[in-house]
Parts: sequence; structure tokens; C-alpha cells
Amino acid sequence: MSATSAAVRFDEVTLGYGRRPAVHHLDGEIAAGCLMAVVGPNGAGKSTLLKGIVGTLKPLEGHIRCHASPGIAYLPQAAEIDRSFPLSVYDLVAMGLWSRSGLFGGISRQDRARIDEALAAVGLTGFERRPISTLSGGQMQRALFARLLLQDAPVILLDEPFTAIDAKTTADLLDLVRRWHAESRTVIAVLHDLDMVKRTFPQTLLIAREPVAWGETTDVLNPENLLKARRMVEAYDPHADVCHRKVA
Repeated sequence: MSATSAAVRFDEVTLGYGRRPAVHHLDGEIAAGCLMAVVGPNGAGKSTLLKGIVGTLKPLEGHIRCHASPGIAYLPQAAEIDRSFPLSVYDLVAMGLWSRSGLFGGISRQDRARIDEALAAVGLTGFERRPISTLSGGQMQRALFARLLLQDAPVILLDEPFTAIDAKTTADLLDLVRRWHAESRTVIAVLHDLDMVKRTFPQTLLIAREPVAWGETTDVLNPENLLKARRMVEAYDPHADVCHRKVA
């Protein structure tokens, strides 16, 4: 596969905090237009991997190369989002335009039409002036997906996007994920629901601090690989230092 057909390339990557590795020995690439799930036991390094891709966490070793112009859209876990901030649903969604208009850029008539379309796409028409602090978990996630729609990014990262939300919201937002895939965007989602992964995501990366299996979902999610991942996380040494790359 050529570099231009890869959305993300990992070159013997180690990610961690301080000098303690959270993900290591990661080498390979994610094809442009791929719909991929990242799964693994708790503590496997799944969220750390997304932070490395988006660039908020720099590798301790190796390199991550992203071919994403104009950029990457990233939805962190719900627990990382401050819902007490005095912000309306409309203003939250409009933040998806910042990459193009800038923080202090005005909102044009065309922009307002796009915001209205995004709100309609996630079923939040009429919620524009509602403070985000008053939203249910599902409504908040719909608003965040509307913001992703406005970012119009070729690579979309989702960290546990369907946790603790109702079945109807999950189904509606999965339809958006399928829409992005149909538009040849690269979607990478950290998920816990393996049945959902099998139904919807053709590609899967199973990690347990390092890759266990990576490829077609039907091949990756077999009992042997899942047992291996659980045992690897259980055996993890939190005091281990970074494994340096071998020099040929």
C-alpha cells in the first residue's frame, strides 16, 4: 500500500506518560476510507492510541504520520467534556466551524444554514438555545456528532461514542458513522460492544498495551485473540520502562 492510500501510518510507535509506556510495538497503517474499531480490555491503551493519532500525546518512540487534510475530527470520552460551561447547543455545534473560520471568525448566512442542517441530521432541531447542561447523555452526544459533521474532516476519531446512551440515539449515530464511511472518510472508533463491532466495523485493531491482532473483524475477534489480550493486560508491568527500537 502506498503512503498516499494510508490515512495513518505507525512506525514502531510507543505512547505513554512520563517514561511509562501505555502502547508500544505499534507498526502498520490504517487505509484511507477505513471503518475500524479499536477494542481491548480496560487499560489496554485504546484512548491513549487516539490521543497519539490526534497529536495531543507525542510518541515516546517512533513516529505517527497522518495524511488528513484539512484535519482530524476527534470526539473524546464523555467524561472529558465539561458540561457545566455556559454554552448553548447552537454555540457548541458552531464550534465545528472554527477550523475554517477561526475562533473569532463571524458566522455567515451559509454557515448558519450548515449548522441548521447538522442539527436536523442528528435530530436536535428546536434545541438550539438549550444550555448543554440541561441535555441528557444521548442529546449531548447528538450535539457533539453535529459538531463533527461541521468539521467535515477526512479522518474522524471517536472514543467510546455510544457509552451510556439510549438505543435510539445509538442507532441514529451509527447511521452517521455509516454515512461517513460511504463518503470515503476514515473512521476509527474505540468500542466495548463486540457485537456492534462485528455488525458494523469491517476492520478491527485488538490491543492490550501492544497489538494482539489487526485486520478483518471476523479474523481478529476470535476467542483465542480475546483471551490473549486479557492475559496480556493482566500481566502488564506498570513500572516497565520504554522498549527502545532495535537498530539494524
